[in-house]
Amino acid sequence: MQGIASPRDDQAPASAVTLRPVRPEDMEFLFRVYASTRDDEMTLLDWSSAEKQTFLRMQFHAQHQYYHAQFRDARFDVIERDAQPVGRLYVDRRADTINIIDIALLPEHRRVGIGSLLLRALLAEANASGLSVSIHVERKNPALRWYERQGFVRVSDQGIYYFMRWSPAPISENPVRHRAAE
Repeated sequence: MQGIASPRDDQAPASAVTLRPVRPEDMEFLFRVYASTRDDEMTLLDWSSAEKQTFLRMQFHAQHQYYHAQFRDARFDVIERDAQPVGRLYVDRRADTINIIDIALLPEHRRVGIGSLLLRALLAEANASGLSVSIHVERKNPALRWYERQGFVRVSDQGIYYFMRWSPAPISENPVRHRAAE
């Protein structure tokens, strides 16, 4: 899924969206992506900017280490649009499921179809292999309803997260019904 198929004009950006493996020099960019996903929470805190940055950096590094330790065989990719980094997509492909560990975009690249483009590609990959796709989504994440519209269902409530799964449509043996001859 390194090169993503051309997006449809009505649902995605008219520019090239690609994935490439995370490199060591991407860490500051990946921190910015992570921090942007926590903006709403940070506005509620009566902390200085320096305190918020310190806290976010600690959380980012802890998450980064956790993901790499728990998902050793996963793909950790930078999402690029027109060869510029705009987000991250972390995916763990297993024998029975494709697990989306994380998908996040910088704010200025949200709601323009990039996420939909990437998710459609993952769902097509899963459908072709007969696999499910799973993801943990925060209860207050605005994307929760979007995932549900894509066919994900809530499997379990895990506190601040819902564990969600998409399953490929079952293929019937013969979708055409024949009437008995009269």
